[in-house]
Amino acid sequence: MFDKKTNIVKSPDLSKLREVIIDHRTKIYIDPNADIEKAKERYLDRIAKRNL
Repeated sequence: MFDKKTNIVKSPDLSKLREVIIDHRTKIYIDPNADIEKAKERYLDRIAKRNL
């Protein structure tokens, strides 16, 4: 009757991204050319806004 579509999720290749350590249990992955400090600030701002 109906064919079910399969969901295909493509994960990014972490070997092509740069790892940024936020604290002892949090890591984010960014573009290799991106600024580390700006990425940390954006991440922490997003988390602070969510916790309000």
